[in-house]
Amino acid sequence: MFCHQKRERKRGTGCGRIGNRRSARLDLFTTYFAEPCAPLLCALRVAVMERSAGGGGSGLLRLRALGFTLAVASIGSAAAITRRDFPEGFVFGAGTSAFQVEGAWDEDGKKPSIWDTLCSGPRHRRCHCRPVSQVQGTLVSKLNELEDVKLMHEMGLDAYRFSIAWTRIIPDGRGAVNPKGLEYYNNLIDELLRYVSFPNLSYRLTDELPAASGIQPHVTIYHFDLPQALQDEYDGVLSPRFIDDFTAYAEVCFRSFGDRVKHWTTLNEPNIEPLGGFDLGFLPPRRCSSPFGYACNGGNSTTEPYIAAHHLLIAHASTVSLYRVKYQATQGGQIGIVFLAFWYEPSTRKPKDVAAAGRMMDFSLGWFLHPLVYGDYPAVMRRNAGSRLPTLTDEVSARVRGSFDFVGINHYGALEVEADLSQLKQTLRDYTADTAAKILTFPFQSLTKQLGLGIQSNEAPSSMQKLLDYLKLKYRNPPVVIYENGVGDKPDPSGRFVTDDEFRTHYLQGYIEATLLSIRNGSNVHGYFVWSFMDVFELLFAYRFRFGLYGVDFGAEEKTRYARHSAQWYAGFLHGGELRPATPSLSSIRTYIL
Repeated sequence: MFCHQKRERKRGTGCGRIGNRRSARLDLFTTYFAEPCAPLLCALRVAVMERSAGGGGSGLLRLRALGFTLAVASIGSAAAITRRDFPEGFVFGAGTSAFQVEGAWDEDGKKPSIWDTLCSGPRHRRCHCRPVSQVQGTLVSKLNELEDVKLMHEMGLDAYRFSIAWTRIIPDGRGAVNPKGLEYYNNLIDELLRYVSFPNLSYRLTDELPAASGIQPHVTIYHFDLPQALQDEYDGVLSPRFIDDFTAYAEVCFRSFGDRVKHWTTLNEPNIEPLGGFDLGFLPPRRCSSPFGYACNGGNSTTEPYIAAHHLLIAHASTVSLYRVKYQATQGGQIGIVFLAFWYEPSTRKPKDVAAAGRMMDFSLGWFLHPLVYGDYPAVMRRNAGSRLPTLTDEVSARVRGSFDFVGINHYGALEVEADLSQLKQTLRDYTADTAAKILTFPFQSLTKQLGLGIQSNEAPSSMQKLLDYLKLKYRNPPVVIYENGVGDKPDPSGRFVTDDEFRTHYLQGYIEATLLSIRNGSNVHGYFVWSFMDVFELLFAYRFRFGLYGVDFGAEEKTRYARHSAQWYAGFLHGGELRPATPSLSSIRTYIL
């Protein structure tokens, strides 16, 4: 139910389910990996195709799917795009997550998660974490909570995406529920819903909420922060016991918040947690094995990533089943799952590199989405991983298939890949070797080769269009919400606040336009969220790289917020302004070296 600034608090009410739009039948190879062309050449190709089609629509349909006609159409109309061009009910928002903004890991009854443990241990510097004594001060106090929600309202957000900290609700992972934790999230949700908007008028309610009000809470139940108690007891997601404990925790969330929360996601990026935590080992719980990974204590990189992902998938399906049976009819909400989804671009047009890009899509996004749509893991994964990939029994397959109302996507651009079939000859292989592909560019890194970690606003909005086309054609055009899209930069070394971030505005404009063009091309997209609403503790970069529309002074006791130019631009767009009210200077597109 993606209703534009509409929320029904009474039981049994809510918006209808999302319907799939018509899917085009197109050549997948041509659509996914078409060579880019200059706009004039695109126009010529369109003209030739139309003529060859005898003026009919079949030739033009294929070109539309390739993005050629979209590229041409965008030339004259991009500057005039406003939010009114998006479908009715389309949601614009921004997000954060619990561990990344709350802190206070040991206050009000909360106990540690595996991330708290990582950032309080001797390896916090190697993992780019700060000591937990510094992280814990970032808890949004009652005053900041009120002020942050006010900033969201003034910006014009339809929705705010956040996650719930499992150990703030159930400190030991199972068993007793923490009343203080419930109070914290109840207060946040209520505050989001208290704002009512009318043309040229807004106010904060103090009495009972009306049917249509507020900033929609989009809630992620699990965002990497597994209770440390469960990790210690049975190795966390490596054990099938995780499935029941997670489902029980999710039920506490549904029971406590579901009368007001209508947009749930079970897991954030379950296609990444098994790699960082169990193959390469640079994320908690830091398990891996030689010759793979980075100085881990214990683990098996050849099998554990697949086992962890399998249990996460079944836990998701179990939770969705519970929600549908016990809560969805009365609460009127919807439930989905969120994946990190880069677009993988072949480094050459050679068939082997094109095939490698397709394998990476199967191994990354298809790892979960293929079972959710078709009931089994992708064939290439079953072939390359063999018996190391767990089997989905008929019973589990039936439970997994269709266990989503929508799919959340976190998208940050394209990665260039080439084939490396020699990896399949290794007798000892991990997930990375099973892909038989080599990634030539790191996530968030410029395509240009340079020393160090080169980060820039490397804009590739066409990757968004290609990804959404891929979902439309290969996975039956599921309802999609873009839950993360954004670009970061390094803080000024002098410590001064830098509000000039035109590079971020330019980046977001390109991806928002790409989202609109994909919708016009038939993709079933219902929302777009910027990552992040404010600076957070980045899980890969800590405080060394910041994505916020609002900056945060982490050195100040009050954690002062300050608006960057991108926040002002986004507010203008959300209040009806044009997507590109002014052309940014080329000097604003900068490179940042960490």
